[in-house]
Amino acid sequence: MERNEPFRPGLENVVVAETALSWVDGEGGRLVVRGHPIEALAERGFETMCGLLWDGALPSRARAEAIRAGLGAGRALAFRELARSPAALEADDAMEALRAGVAALRASDEPLERTGFRLAGAIALLLAAWGRRRLGAEPLAPDPERGHADDLLRMLTGAPAPAPLVRGLDTYLATVAEHGMNASTFTARVVASTRSDAVSAVVAALGSLKGPLHGGAPGPVLDMLDAIGSEERALPWLRAELAAGRRIMGLGHRVYRVRDPRALVLETALARLEAEGVSSRYLGLARAVERAAVEALDAHRPERKLRANVEFYTAVLLDALGMPRALFTPLFAAGRSAGWLAHIAEERAVDRLIRPRQRYVGPLPENDGGSHALRAVS
Repeated sequence: MERNEPFRPGLENVVVAETALSWVDGEGGRLVVRGHPIEALAERGFETMCGLLWDGALPSRARAEAIRAGLGAGRALAFRELARSPAALEADDAMEALRAGVAALRASDEPLERTGFRLAGAIALLLAAWGRRRLGAEPLAPDPERGHADDLLRMLTGAPAPAPLVRGLDTYLATVAEHGMNASTFTARVVASTRSDAVSAVVAALGSLKGPLHGGAPGPVLDMLDAIGSEERALPWLRAELAAGRRIMGLGHRVYRVRDPRALVLETALARLEAEGVSSRYLGLARAVERAAVEALDAHRPERKLRANVEFYTAVLLDALGMPRALFTPLFAAGRSAGWLAHIAEERAVDRLIRPRQRYVGPLPENDGGSHALRAVS
């Protein structure tokens, strides 16, 4: 690469793929998944989102039932395989448990959809089993006849969950299933471009999601709300944080310059939960903090429009559903697994190794004279 070629840290605004899966409209604040706005898709649930992402069209009732059955079979298979690698549940961190447990799955030449059922099933099974082990309880066998969100809650809590909680989690999983070329999705596509197996691609994606800049912010949002404590303390607390140069959790996004549309979807899901009798201890405070944060951030950095992102209301919703903070990122992975599989399939169709270039800025050999163009290296 020539010395004067532009370098964009983080591949900022560099197009690395063409996709038919989703459009993230950062200026307009829209997320379109295969032609459908996320607001119209989220309440249709995870199985419908899987069908849309994997098939290219909204599934028929029969197809949705087949996906439901496939995910159920994937959970059941993962439970049987867990007996061969129980050490994954001994990890101190839930994402480490997912990484180890998924890595133990066998790669095969089976159709990608079947692998997708195994992977999505394993992630749900492992996070529920790890959560129960953390409470001193044994993992529960899945019920393949149940929907994915329904069974995930049952495996985690030990009893069938009320319908409002199931709908809330189902909405969440569908909302976060796909979001363009984020770090974990790009990681999965890089691995897929080498013609490696889907299990390896998803393990790599989990490693990427484990990083705090990608999947680790929902828990700290609740830490922030706990620290603020009341609506009247929101603005002074936020101003003090900004003056100290600290980041406000759940605000701002690498792509969106307006409010993240997924934040509205999840806030709406929270309002529906409250209407159904499931109250959130944080929703009123979260709304007040969001308003105060917009005021404080606009005054502090008027050139940047930092608004609520998906993590802000993810934290509040998952808490209302009774989910422990240690499982927030694994639950994100449970939803995003559908998108990872769709991107893996898309990358396989491209069938070209992803190989970007780098600019060398180190020393040259003394006898070189520095006259030749700097070249990319492996």
